[in-house]
Amino acid sequence: MVPGHHGGDALMLGVQMAALAEIPTAVPDAVAVVAGIDTALVNGFGRLGDQDGAALAAMAGAVSGSPLGAAVADAAAKLGAGSIGPEELSAVAAGRAALLGAVHDALAERFDSALGRTRSAWEGSDEPARPDDLVVGCRSWLQEVAITGWRGVDHDLVAAADRTVAALWAEPTLRRPAVLLDGFTAELRAACPIATLDKLPTRRWADLWTRALLSTWRCADIPHAATVSGRLLILGVDVHEHGTAVQAQIHGVLETGDGLTRRVRVSVGAAKVDTIVGPAIWELLADHRQLLRALAEHRALAVTDLPLTASGDLLWRDDRAELDAPADPFTTARVRLADAVGPAAPPLERDPVHLAEPVLLEGYRVRDGAVELDGHRLAVDVERLPGCGPLTPSAVTSSSACIGLVRWDAGRWMLRPLAVRRMVKGAPVDAHNGDWALGPTDPKVVKALAKSGDSVAVLRERAGRLLRK
Repeated sequence: MVPGHHGGDALMLGVQMAALAEIPTAVPDAVAVVAGIDTALVNGFGRLGDQDGAALAAMAGAVSGSPLGAAVADAAAKLGAGSIGPEELSAVAAGRAALLGAVHDALAERFDSALGRTRSAWEGSDEPARPDDLVVGCRSWLQEVAITGWRGVDHDLVAAADRTVAALWAEPTLRRPAVLLDGFTAELRAACPIATLDKLPTRRWADLWTRALLSTWRCADIPHAATVSGRLLILGVDVHEHGTAVQAQIHGVLETGDGLTRRVRVSVGAAKVDTIVGPAIWELLADHRQLLRALAEHRALAVTDLPLTASGDLLWRDDRAELDAPADPFTTARVRLADAVGPAAPPLERDPVHLAEPVLLEGYRVRDGAVELDGHRLAVDVERLPGCGPLTPSAVTSSSACIGLVRWDAGRWMLRPLAVRRMVKGAPVDAHNGDWALGPTDPKVVKALAKSGDSVAVLRERAGRLLRK
């Protein structure tokens, strides 16, 4: 995208899709080195084989020219000799994170170059963690997990972290490591006995282990944030749903009085149970009424004194937002997205899995799982469309315009739709993930929900009854 092309709009063209397809040459090599470390974590550092030793040596060679070079080389030598301490494992985690950070940076640079976008440089900082018993306890448990390997993790090893997790929750300054370790142990516990599993989420568990261990060294609880006011124009919402939690991540552009337009995110979430699915999940976010109305009614928001982190996250306060005029997300994407400055990536989030860049596409067709434009293809992800809105695979397939997130997944760029526009009986019809934020508008869905009952209301009534006893 060349700034000013087509009147300054943000329309993604086939030539940009072709440029994205040219993957930086070093990316596959770096990913292969990381995969070798992930395999070592499956087997356990307590029983390193020749292949695992070669993976450590490859990582030491890959980061040899960086400030981590000496530490990682020393750790690789000691681990190969059977000396497995938290410092050596932390060096491995740092080397792994550095390689994924380099992949992230190369891909982000390729995306920005292809679409002519700019982003801010990182100016934040992480405070060192306190070297107290809680942090040492975290490192000790993560060390035992790494020595044992995923295949050796059992209920007893997972249960050994319970006291540490409970103590972390009691310390507000360590809330982020608490959340991370709590979720990590929950996944491992649910998978036990891991030795019997046919397939492991190797990359995910290695990511969680790496982040948890590095967070014991750098774990600032609240990122530095500057207060901003202005007009928030919403592009779309990406809904992340888990059996026990849901998060709505809103992508938009923020116009402020300093003349700068920024790409920002707003994330709101809630705990849930696995029986709350579909449109009912919006009820869990009912405390954010202004935000939900803006999503459902396609309106802008006037925000006052909201904290904005260096990573582009608006820390949401519903009482500091007021509904503004109607704002069509497709118009916002076309007029404001190209010139909006993107956020910087915090050091521990420089991972290709976190890449999610909003784009607008028009005039394409969908065939064989990809959008085709000017003879070029971009894979489209319809498997993870949320069930809480009207956006369906068939709507995506029959669409000709889309607001979506370009993400990096399984070694390629993919498009995750947030909203589509299609022709129905000669008239344009839009479908957005957030259209049902105030309740479904499809009569069939309304009827089905009425028949099945309000699961959120039932659970709240039962919880209230238990609390009254």
